Amino acid sequence: MRPVENSPRPAPPAADRSPARAAARPLPRLLACVLAAVLGAAVLSPAPAAAAVGATVSYETIVSHDGTRLKAKVITPTGVEGPHPLLVMPSAWGTPHLLYVGAAARLAHESGYQVVAYTSRGFWDSGGGIGVAGPEDRADASAVIGWALANTDADPERVGMAGISYGGGISLLTAAEDDRVRAVASLSGWADLEASLYPNRTVDVQSAELLLLAGELTGTPGEELREVGREYRRGNIQPALDIAPDRSAATKVDAINANGTAVMMAHAWNDGIFPVGHITDFYEELTGPKRLMLTPGDHATQEAFGALGLPNEVWEALGDWFDHHLRGEPNEVDAGGPVHVKPNNGRGGWTSHPDWPSVTARTDRYYLDKPSTDWLRWQSSGGMAAEPAAGWRYGFRTGINTPAESGTLLLSGALQQFLDVPTGVLLPLVDRYRAAVWTSPAYPDGARVAGTPEATFTFTPTTANQSVFVYLYAVDSRGTGALVSHAPHTLRDAVPGEPVTVTTELAPVVWDVPAGHRLAVVVDSRDARYGSESTLGNRVSVTSPEEAPAQVTVPLA
Repeated sequence: MRPVENSPRPAPPAADRSPARAAARPLPRLLACVLAAVLGAAVLSPAPAAAAVGATVSYETIVSHDGTRLKAKVITPTGVEGPHPLLVMPSAWGTPHLLYVGAAARLAHESGYQVVAYTSRGFWDSGGGIGVAGPEDRADASAVIGWALANTDADPERVGMAGISYGGGISLLTAAEDDRVRAVASLSGWADLEASLYPNRTVDVQSAELLLLAGELTGTPGEELREVGREYRRGNIQPALDIAPDRSAATKVDAINANGTAVMMAHAWNDGIFPVGHITDFYEELTGPKRLMLTPGDHATQEAFGALGLPNEVWEALGDWFDHHLRGEPNEVDAGGPVHVKPNNGRGGWTSHPDWPSVTARTDRYYLDKPSTDWLRWQSSGGMAAEPAAGWRYGFRTGINTPAESGTLLLSGALQQFLDVPTGVLLPLVDRYRAAVWTSPAYPDGARVAGTPEATFTFTPTTANQSVFVYLYAVDSRGTGALVSHAPHTLRDAVPGEPVTVTTELAPVVWDVPAGHRLAVVVDSRDARYGSESTLGNRVSVTSPEEAPAQVTVPLA
């Protein structure tokens, strides 16, 4: 973002406005930014000499529609004539409004936005009970907008909302119900709550436990959340599924489109709370102005430092988004196409595309032959070929984890983002009596996996409910694999002994496969991230019938 001036400003070079703009700064400046964010100096210090905008800060109590008292930080630009474009920023799950201390200050101080960042209902210093982005939370957001329009010099024709995680989800939902919201930026938010926490009918245990714990420690759960928590502990997730549709922007996309809201979404490939797959699906349903940024990282890790006011590509793009849609600046938010992706591994830069399907240029379809139990010959442990191999059957025991895992919530994605350390596996050590393994021919020149991989298997369960987990790895000549993508899938209310054909999408990704490496597919029955219905002593058979041969489709750039 650039300082607001009273006279027209020259546009910076095009490279400076791209999402790939380098975030590096000299170390002393970085340290100064950290101290400023922690001490609040970023809010209170005067603007640089070149800027014509300053800001004042006040802490307010906003009385919502039902009398609930919401605590807010209000940052008002000075030195520039109003009315000002308004940005309302609900806090993330388990955090107060101070989450946005640096970013909100920059938006007001440097760019002239009237900013109201508030603590979401039920958390920290705000009243009420945690409503899980329910009707009361959306009414709160509208009430904060109304308060800002009545008590600040905010422009009612230029209203935007932005937030991280929970704040991003509330922003999207409010945009569907309040047509005053012209533009939204959802960072690590969700669009479909059921698809996020119950992917392919599999409970995401690590996410559920973290969210419930954070709610108890940092707020006051409302009655619905308490009921969801109680039933979850009893093994009943139906109450969570019952409230999910009303709390999912995917069910309200027609209203967002009708309102013409400009929607920006930024998400991490390895987001462990809100998996990226449903975000790309939702993005394609939007018909208004839209932008999608997909980057390495885990839940909120790609924008966390930017919230403190540190240099950050996502927050720079957010500033550009609102500058364009609320202030009318002719910047380059759509340069090269509205979909921007950065590979999840290596140090590759951004590429831009006109839409999500265009990320994929072609596909490799591999038909799967019968796996082998000979782990010493792992490179030929199961063929991936261009022609179908029908009629085979392979069974494995369930209930014990293999070395194939999807990683640990927050930690694994952060390691991938900051240190380029992937979630790994040593393929020869995967027990072939507890998993099925296939490997592809080597890619002599390497390849870029780009898009949404898909797998089709026919399973024959031995119990009514059984879980399987599908992993896609890039493997070197020694059998060391890096996790490219994965998907859980749970068969529920199946008939034991009857085959069930399953086609499942793995998580979307852009991943560079090094020259000489090959791809590997692993299917097993347990993963520490998820709850598994596969218990010790049971079996799952994998078959490849002629009418539905086992196969994997790999999207490539």
